[in-house]
Amino acid sequence: MKHIKGPGIFLAQFASDDAPFNSLDSICKWAASLGFKGIQVPSWDKRFMDLEKAAGSAQYCSELIDIAGQHGITITELSTHLQGQLIAVHPTYDSMFDGFAPDHVKGNSSARTAWANQQMHWAAAASKNLGLTAHASFSGALLWPTMYPWPQRPAGLVETGFSELAKRWLPILNAFDENGVDLCYELHPGEDLHDGVTFERFLEATGNHVRANILYDPSHFVLQQLDYLAFIDIYHERIRAFHVKDAEFIPSGRCGVYGGYEPWLNRPGRFRSLGDGQIDFSQVFSKLTQYDFDGWAVMEWECCMKHPLDGAAEGAPFIANHLIRPTDKAFDDFAGGDADEAANRRTLGLSGE
Repeated sequence: MKHIKGPGIFLAQFASDDAPFNSLDSICKWAASLGFKGIQVPSWDKRFMDLEKAAGSAQYCSELIDIAGQHGITITELSTHLQGQLIAVHPTYDSMFDGFAPDHVKGNSSARTAWANQQMHWAAAASKNLGLTAHASFSGALLWPTMYPWPQRPAGLVETGFSELAKRWLPILNAFDENGVDLCYELHPGEDLHDGVTFERFLEATGNHVRANILYDPSHFVLQQLDYLAFIDIYHERIRAFHVKDAEFIPSGRCGVYGGYEPWLNRPGRFRSLGDGQIDFSQVFSKLTQYDFDGWAVMEWECCMKHPLDGAAEGAPFIANHLIRPTDKAFDDFAGGDADEAANRRTLGLSGE
């Protein structure tokens, strides 16, 4: 059996212009001091890395690896959540998602998509140069405004949406394949890929592309009221990345899964720091270990209540305590013996045949 690596931490929610969160060296030192062994790096944040340079220079990537390694830290994956989002944006969200793009493409959806496409290709090459085998991203969304079917969706709309989504992603998936890296979509409300059914639709539209895989984050399934443990049983062969994030869902007589436009603190479904929510991580880690997941367990902090530094300090030991060292023997080996065909036949009553 294989084993899960960890603890890792996603840096996006901690990055700032204040030390120690403003450079790769200082944030690695901070993460290591808490007990983390890996970092997932937001590729858009030049305080930590230059994505274009990483795509073109193995030497530069070696320097990044060395900076992290000086603190006992491994780079686990790169993230292009913001760039991946911009591969497919419904016009309803144009102005809001412009905030994810550089100034020179804002207000121009086609230029913005082209920019995002280039970013994704650079991410594939940079991942290879960093020796990585998995990558974290979002799918973007063309269909999300029609998620609840009122007014009734026109016939064929969903098929057209997934066909277009696949058309945009296929060249990127091919680039990741050429670089030997799995592209792992975080299944997330607001994305066209937000549950198992939508992932299956996309997989079919891409011809079951070998590099179209999943970043498993059970917190998003709690908020959708999806069985996050059964999900692992169904899709474990495609799970190639893992965000360890807690959540809870407490329904009321006034508000349900859609949240009533309430702030996160007042929503029935909300993200919590590790150990403060409802997710059964003992079972999550058990199932992933059972299915030989050998990627990184990466903490993503998103909590409506607890301070991020407290969440990070608690997160490393939480993950470490859930890591399972797979057994190399069966518990009843002491009662067994070497294979003996004659004895086996006697046991089955076949000795006289």
